Amino acid sequence: MDDEGLTAQERAVLALERRGWASPGAKERAIREELGLAPVRYYQLLNALLDAPRALAHDPVTVNRLRRVREVRRTEREA
Repeated sequence: MDDEGLTAQERAVLALERRGWASPGAKERAIREELGLAPVRYYQLLNALLDAPRALAHDPVTVNRLRRVREVRRTEREA
């Protein structure tokens, strides 16, 4: 863990989310190849990370952006 309490894997997940993706397939390949995770597991980790104050402290721009996206999707599902 670093001084903010994030593991190397958690920092790698946030770093991957900061990148732009030409297609969902490219992102899924990167998840598998760079992190060695199945996409389902990756998104489980990401969602848990978005609720962690230590993630917000580490990368507030990315975490807040992803929280907004998540909230919009929740609202759309409920409508």
